This record gives sequence, C-alpha cells and structure tokens, in this order.
Amino acid sequence: MHRKTGSYRLNKKELTEADIRTKFITPAIVGASGDKWDVMTQLREEIYFTKGRVIVRGKTVKRGEAKKVDYLLFYKPNIPIAVVEAKDNKHTVGAGMPQALDYAEILDVPFAYSSNGDGFLEHDRTGAGDVVERELRLDQFPSPDELWNRYCKGKGYNPAQEAITAQDYYDDGSGKAPRYYQLVAINRTVEAIARGENRILLVMATGTGKTYTAFQIIWRLWKSGAKKRILFLVDRNILADQTKTNDFKPFGQAMTKISNRQVDKSYEIYLSLYQAVTGTEEEKNIYKQFSPDFFDLVIIDECHRSSAAEDAAWHDVLTYFSSATQIGLTATPKETRDVSNIHYFGDPLYTYSLRQGISDGFLAPYKVVRIGLDKDLDGWRPETGKTDKYGQLIEDREYNESDFDRKLILEKRTAVVAAKITEFLKATDRYAKTIVFCENIDHAERMRQALVNANADLAAANKRYIMRITGDNDEGKAQLDNFIDPESTFPVIATTSQLMSTGVDAQTCHLIVLDKRINSMTEFKQIIGRGTRINEDYNKFFFTIMDFKRATALFADPAFDGDPVQIYEPGPNDPPVPPDEPLLNPEDEAGEVIYEGPGALDQPGAREPPTKYYVDDVEVTVATERVQYLDEHGRLITESLKDYTRKTVRKAYASLNAFLNAWNDAERKQAIIEELATRGVFLDELAEQVGRGYDAFDLVCHVAFDQPPLTRRERAERVRKRHVFGKYGEQTRAVLDALLEKYADGGITSVESLEILKVDPLTAFGTPVEIVKLFGDKHNYLAAIRELETALYSKAA
Repeated sequence: MHRKTGSYRLNKKELTEADIRTKFITPAIVGASGDKWDVMTQLREEIYFTKGRVIVRGKTVKRGEAKKVDYLLFYKPNIPIAVVEAKDNKHTVGAGMPQALDYAEILDVPFAYSSNGDGFLEHDRTGAGDVVERELRLDQFPSPDELWNRYCKGKGYNPAQEAITAQDYYDDGSGKAPRYYQLVAINRTVEAIARGENRILLVMATGTGKTYTAFQIIWRLWKSGAKKRILFLVDRNILADQTKTNDFKPFGQAMTKISNRQVDKSYEIYLSLYQAVTGTEEEKNIYKQFSPDFFDLVIIDECHRSSAAEDAAWHDVLTYFSSATQIGLTATPKETRDVSNIHYFGDPLYTYSLRQGISDGFLAPYKVVRIGLDKDLDGWRPETGKTDKYGQLIEDREYNESDFDRKLILEKRTAVVAAKITEFLKATDRYAKTIVFCENIDHAERMRQALVNANADLAAANKRYIMRITGDNDEGKAQLDNFIDPESTFPVIATTSQLMSTGVDAQTCHLIVLDKRINSMTEFKQIIGRGTRINEDYNKFFFTIMDFKRATALFADPAFDGDPVQIYEPGPNDPPVPPDEPLLNPEDEAGEVIYEGPGALDQPGAREPPTKYYVDDVEVTVATERVQYLDEHGRLITESLKDYTRKTVRKAYASLNAFLNAWNDAERKQAIIEELATRGVFLDELAEQVGRGYDAFDLVCHVAFDQPPLTRRERAERVRKRHVFGKYGEQTRAVLDALLEKYADGGITSVESLEILKVDPLTAFGTPVEIVKLFGDKHNYLAAIRELETALYSKAA
C-alpha cells in the first residue's frame, strides 16, 4: 500500500525562529553546495559570549542572562568577521539589525547582518563601502574571502600587513579559546602593529587574563615573523615563573628567563623582572649588554607601576630600546601630575574594565561592611601627663585615624578589629581565605597576634591558620603559594601591608579587610583586585570588603570604574555580617603594585624618630556599621531589599492590575518568578524578612502594592472550603487535594513541575504516567493544574 504524496507548501509565517535558521538562513550562509562558509570551523550558531552577571542577594547567588549571538562567522579560528541576527518571518528582514549592531560593536566585527528567512540586510562597519546598508537575496550572502578582502581594503592593508593580521592563534588542541574581550584586545593589537604603530596601551581588569592575552599577541607576531626578539617584563619573581611554566610554555626552548644578571643572546623570548635589568650603578644595567636594536618588541606588564615615570629607574630601559614596539599592560591606567602612562603610550587601544567584567559575569561582585570605630571618628587626646605602656610621655595633641598604627598604637583598637573579623568569619565560614591589609609591617604583626588570640582554637590546631605575609618575613612569604592555591586549606588569614596588594592570584579570597589608609586610586583598585576572581569549583562567586578606614570612600571618586553592591555599617551591637539584602557588587580594576622591600620589625625597644606611642589602656568601641548596594547598573543605593523589590516590581508592572493580569495569563507562574530574579528580586530572600509561609504571589502583592498577604495554607484552605473540584472523580480529587497540600508546604513552583508526581504522598496514586492518565491525558492534567492555580489566586491577596 502506497502513501499518497503531494506538494506541501511551508507557511513561513508559522515557523519558529529556529526553523527559519535551519531551513533558510544556515543553508544560505553555507551555500547551496556547502562551498561558502565551513560549518565546522567558520560558523558558530547560538554562541554565548558572556557568562551572565553574578547576582547576590543575601545568601542566594544566581546568574543573570548571558549574551548570545545567533551566528558568529569567522574568517579563520579566533578571527571573527561577521554577526548574523535571526528573526522569525513575522518580522521584517532588518528587524534584528539593532541587536546585530550592538553585538558587532561589543565583539569588534566589521559586518553585521539581519535576516527573517527572506533575505539579508547587511551593515558594513568598515566605512569603506559605497553604501553602509543594503539588502541581499538569500543566495547573495558573501563568502569568507569576499568579506575578508573588503575588510582588508577598508583598512588599506598591503600583502605583508594582511599576512600578519591573518596569522594563526596558538591552539593546543584542548578546545581552550580566548574570551571575546581577549580576542578584541589581541586582534586590535596585532592589527595596530601590522599598521606600524609602536606604542600601545591595553587596560584590562585584574583577573581577566592579561598574561594569556599577551602570550597570544607575542605568538602571532613571532610566528608571522613580524617580531623576532621579544622582552616581557614583570615586577615579581613569582609572576615570571608562573608565566614561563603556564601561559608562555608553548615557546619552549626559544624562551629564557634573565636571572643572576647574566645574558645569553641565543634566545628569542626573554622574561625578566624589572629589577633584574635595572640598577642604580652603571655596571648593574644589564640591559646595555644588548644592543639598542636587539629587541623589536617589549611588553611591560603592570605598566602603571612607574614605568611611565621619567625618573623611574627602569624608564631608561624603554628609552634604550626605543626602536622596539612597546606594549603596556595595566589594570589601572595612571594619570597624575607626575606620572602618566597614557601620555607615554597614548590612549588605550582597548579597555576592559572591572565594571564590564562584573556585568559580563567573568569577575566577582562584592559587598562592603563599613565599620567606624569611636576613636577613628572622634579622635583621641591624652590627658595631661599621660604616658604609654613604656613610660614615654605622650605629646599633648589631638590624635586621629591618620595617626593610629603609625604614630600612636591603641592596642585595644587592634583587638576590636580582630574581634570583628573573627565575628564575621564565625558567622560565615572560618576557613574562608582572608587578607588583612595593615598600615605597616609592625601593624601587620600586631594584627596577626590579635587574630591568633581571637581564634585561639584554630590557631592552636594549625600554626598556619593565621600568618603574616610581608616582605621581611621569609616564613610567611614561603606560604604565599599555599595561600593562593585553592586546594590548600592553610594559611586561612594573611596579614600584610604591601606585599599582597598586587600580583596575588587569590581565586578563593572571600574577605578583604582594609585597616590602612589608602589615598591612591591605583593602590585601591589593586587591592580590590585580590578578590575579583570567580572560582565556581570552590563556590567563590563574590567577596566581602570589611573597611575600618573609610577607604571605600574612593568608590565616590569618578576615577573608580565600579561601585560596591552593598555597604553595611552595623551599629555598636550589630553583627558584622550584612543582612540578607541586595548584595553588593562592585566594578573595579586592580592592577598590581607590589614590591615591599625588606625592613626590620619595628620593635618597641628600638624605635627611631618620629616617636611611636603604644597605649594599652584606652578603650575602643564600634560606633557605626552600614551596608550599601550596587544595583544591576552599577549605581550605589542604600535601600533595603523590600524597597528595592517594590521599586523593581513597579518598574516592571505599573499597577496591581497589571501584575495580576500577567500572573493570571502566565501558563507557568515560575516564568514570572524567574523574570523577577533576573532583575535582582529574589523572593526566597524576601520571604526570610516578610515570612516563610507566604507564596511568591503574596510577597509581590504585599511588598510592591501594599496588599494584605495570605499564607499558602490560608489560600489552600479557602480552595478546600469552596469545593472547587466537585466535578472530578474521587481519585482525581484526591490527587488535586494532595497537590494543594504540596502548595501549602512548598509554593506554586513545586505544583507546576511534573516532578512533584514522584514525591510522597502522590506516589500512592501510581507512577507519574498513571496519575496523568487518571485525568485522561497530559492536556487534561495541565488544565486541572491551571484550574487549581486560578482557584488559589481568584481573589487578589
């Protein structure tokens, strides 16, 4: 028996966007015979290029929506050249162009396309075409070579420049690929050098992979023959070693690290410390063993450190190798009256800020606990004739926070700070990696002692629980790698002054304590950068800054490119852990300032002028604590979770009726709950404040629209009293009654999921399939669920 066949005509208007892509757009891009774009190497479909912002509310951590492009087309691997945004056929051919242009700008690609399956609208961003936008038939979509030639023509490349620009990336076969912003930085830099530019500045926030970016830049320039001898300068020995063994490992035998001031000129890639190639004495200037034109590329990591200062010791290195192309990498571009790396290198070729990194979900947001101590806020003046613990007469004047732990040590102040840190850790996680920044080495040692006394149990169990890691302390410095290592439990708490402010890749650092005055935006960004890395394997999604010196006032400085999500200033008797409210996430960058020269511990018996007073009998108390929040746009707010929820819900739903209509029309109430979560409204956290017995519906109506709430159980009992399910048979009524009880216990989300049918007491009615059959079929079962929901919410709370 043969089935009758006939012509079947697709109605494009009825097709989904996915169908339009599969049936029309992809075939048009690939070509009728697959001879245009290679599906395996040149075409990526529905590609997410961000991770989704980390949203923290109290103890709840979620990710916002990640950015996704429908098509990203590559001329070669890692060299993107076009984006295509698709719409279903109910839209016009150009309906996707605004989004395509937005993504094209972010991804730095020259061509943007929109399509609804009928054809394409092309936007040429090169500025070299006769027209900017034009419509194309499906069979007119350009080939990779056509787009590449148009791009190169727009840039005015000659064959040699084109060859450099198209040089392959390093690929180890593992599938590791640069993130989108790394691609932009790498491609822009290689193209700029191909054009003949010789001074380039890249600004990338700490934790965004500057070294890996530098490696790919060097690899492509080296392999293309554009640059043959390269010098990579870092400012810490550990960074040079990590670079050599990790990101730069593929250079193999072509690479060496300059050490012991010895030079071997047979290599091509040289790693060196700033300090190893500079010195105050002429004979120490090892770099002069190289001819001025030996290197044709010099890359300076953390070039904010002073490389651009005319009087910096190794500024001479840049001048000496002035014929070389020089690339500056920094997290904190420096613009002061005395120092300007922007003046030296020019404006940044590309900037990827902490604000953007947090927005994209690649960097961790944070909250701030701001604590004010009474003596810091009010100052302290000794009574006449007051002496310190060593019998020294204390100069009669007003002492304030600029004096504390420098000229005047109030030992009970140190004990209060240690107690607050300990209280916070006990309330959260006593094994959370913590860095305490102190005024100086002496202060760091006293803070270590105070923390040991405050955590006597854990300090006794393991002497490495709390350690001082400063430039003069070999034992502490030896533990730096263990502190950085996520798999190493100890040390847990590190006290320091300068050594750990930069170059410390502490992926699992959860708490940064500021007990030092910070007047430099650069140093502030560097310190914040110690906590901005995310490590999902160890549940590190955000971090907390505990600020005793109001250093976070720098958030208000226009030079800071991101703010905290939350700043908490508890009262004298309040816990240091912020309440469960919108958590903060900042956006900052952190560069790395790092070297702290060795110095003797400032022991009380061997003090030099100016005199330092040690006072052990003056009480210090907590006067204020406060929390502030950053909203999803990076703006600092001081409202509570209730206020934030009210404002956010009312922005989405102008009135109670608008919300009720949306709620009642939604096939899945969970969809509305999820949409609110993407806006930072976390109803679980709200329930902790309003009441755990309320449903999402009542929480929103009560907090946003001032409606009196009903508990879930009250709503369930109202439904039972109205005998809503009288039309159903005995068994189906029993199922619905069990679901009603599940709603009273857990809320509407559990009722909407078919998984609930696998849970007692519903399993008594059979398997999920058997339960659904009691209603006839799945359609009838879902209709009964919707009827149950209608009954639950038939009266506005």
